[in-house]
Amino acid sequence: MRAVLQRVTSASVSVDGAVIGELAIPAGSHGLVALIGVTHDDTPDTAVKLADKIWRLRILEGEKSAADLDAPVLVISQFTLYANTDKGRRPSWNAAAPGSVAEPLVDTVVAALRASGAHVETGRFGANMQVELVNDGPVTISLEVSEIALQGLRGRSELPTGFPMLPSVDGHVITDELVDEFRDDQA
Repeated sequence: MRAVLQRVTSASVSVDGAVIGELAIPAGSHGLVALIGVTHDDTPDTAVKLADKIWRLRILEGEKSAADLDAPVLVISQFTLYANTDKGRRPSWNAAAPGSVAEPLVDTVVAALRASGAHVETGRFGANMQVELVNDGPVTISLEVSEIALQGLRGRSELPTGFPMLPSVDGHVITDELVDEFRDDQA
């Protein structure tokens, strides 16, 4: 599961010319816009972990998190975060989960944020949306939580809040073993 976070001083989302979500941000404060992409092997666990990372990441004023400052969050589903542009000039969307998989997981991110105390506004899944925002800084952060990274956490009552985000390529976590295997293949 991927997210692109933007620290904003204002943000709204419209569908068919009507505003359906808008962040109420006091002057001098910030909120977050979270663009969320879902891939095939994502689960509710990955959605909860991503929500926790969004809520607790310290990218607001004074190195504070949205949780620290009670900053609002605008969540927008964006399957294009899983575009593959390796070949040709037309992106492939094969890595993006279909709507029947993605929509409930985006809803889980929203529910987990709200359960943590966040004020969350949303776009409309599958709609043609117009997102307006003022990115402050600019501060834009890419996050990824993979199911592979969470497999070792199965059976625990909850996911730890400090669990590290692991770098990945095409949904595969980059490990030392994977790097060694790649080098062996190239030799």
